[in-house]
Amino acid sequence: MSRYKVRKTYQEINEKIRDGKAVVLTAEEMIGLVKEKGAEEAAREVDVVTTGTFAPMCSSGAFINFGHAKPGVKASKVWLNRVPAYAGVAAVDCYIGATETLEDDPLNRVHPGEFTYGGGHVIEDLVAGKKVHLQATGYGTTCYPGKKIDKRVTLEELPYAVLCNPRNGYQNYNCAVNLTNKTVYTYMGALKPKAGNVNYCSAGQLSPLFNDPYYKTIGLGTRIFLGGGVGYVTWSGTQHKPAVERTEKGVPLTPAGTLFVMGDLKQMSTDWLRGASLQGYGCSLSLGLGIPIPILNEEMAMYTAVSDEEIFTQIIDYGYEYGHGKSKSYGQVSYAQLKSGSISFDGRNIPTVPLSSIVKARQIAEILKEWISKGEFLLGEPQFTLPAG
Repeated sequence: MSRYKVRKTYQEINEKIRDGKAVVLTAEEMIGLVKEKGAEEAAREVDVVTTGTFAPMCSSGAFINFGHAKPGVKASKVWLNRVPAYAGVAAVDCYIGATETLEDDPLNRVHPGEFTYGGGHVIEDLVAGKKVHLQATGYGTTCYPGKKIDKRVTLEELPYAVLCNPRNGYQNYNCAVNLTNKTVYTYMGALKPKAGNVNYCSAGQLSPLFNDPYYKTIGLGTRIFLGGGVGYVTWSGTQHKPAVERTEKGVPLTPAGTLFVMGDLKQMSTDWLRGASLQGYGCSLSLGLGIPIPILNEEMAMYTAVSDEEIFTQIIDYGYEYGHGKSKSYGQVSYAQLKSGSISFDGRNIPTVPLSSIVKARQIAEILKEWISKGEFLLGEPQFTLPAG
C-alpha cells in the first residue's frame, strides 16, 4: 500500500498538459501555497513546479559536424575563430569546450589575464547567427587526401551542432572568501583581501536540484529548458556526489549532485547562452537551465516548497586553502542571508556578490511555466533517475 495520500503519474500529468488543464507554479510560488495549505493539499492542486538558474557553467561545450570538403579532409586539428577544438572524434567532427582559450591568448602571463574570447564566446557567436572562421588541417589519407579547410560558417550551415555539457546545474556550491592579504582571481570571481567580499553562485530556492534533492524525478530522458531551447538530462554530471551531509528535508549542505545535459544548439538563443570572461581565471559559458518538477505526491510538493531560509552553504577560503586542497568551513550561511546583500563574518558585515542571476532564473521558471500551461512542453519521464547516494 502506498504511503502517499496523493498519487499521480507522468501520463496523467501529460494528459492534463495536452488538454490545457495542468496547474503549473514556479518554485517561488509553491513556497507560499504549501505554507498556506500544506503539502498534501498543494499536491492535489498543483501538477508541475518549474525551476530555473542562469550562471557560468564551465563544464560545457558543443559537438559540431562541419561537413565534408572536396577533396575530403580527415581533420586532425581544428580551430573556430582561432580557438582550438578537439578533433580526435572523426573526420569532420569536433568538440569545442567553453573554457578553451584563443591559441595565442597571453593567459595569466600578464596577471590578471583578461580572457576576452574563448570557446564559450564561439558558441555564443554561432547561436547569434554570426559567421565563424573554421580552419582545419589533416595529414592526408587515401580516402581523405585533402589537408586543409579554411572557410567561414554559420550555425545554420552546419550539418550538426549539439550543446553537450558534462556538468551543469550544481546542487549547492561553496561561497567564497579570501583570507589572504592580496586580491585573488578565481572561478568564483575576484575576491578582495581580508574577506572584503563573499561571492556565491546559486539561484537558491529556484535552483533545479534544490527542488528535487534526491533526484526522484530527474534522470535519463528528463526534458528541460536549456539555453532557450529544449534539452534533456542524459546522465549524472561529472563530480556528481550525492552522498553528503543534508538537512532533515534532504537539502545538501555542501556541493552535491550535478547533471549531464544536451540540446540542439540551433534552437537556442543568446538571451540564455553567453560567453563569459572571468578575470585572472579563464573563459566560461553563462547558461540558462530550467527543470519542471512533476508533483507526483505530497513528498514532491514538500520538496518543491524549499525556501532560501532552509538552504545553507559553507564559507570557504579561496585565497589559499581551497587551491591547496583544504576545505575548512569558516561558517554556514543560508541563501536568504546571502541574497540580503551582506552577511556577518568575523564580527563584520561583508557584502555578498552573486555570480548567478536571480532575475534570469525567475524568467526561466516563468517561461517554462508558460510553455507547459500552453501545452507546448510535455514532461519527459526518466528511464532511470540519478544516483542518490
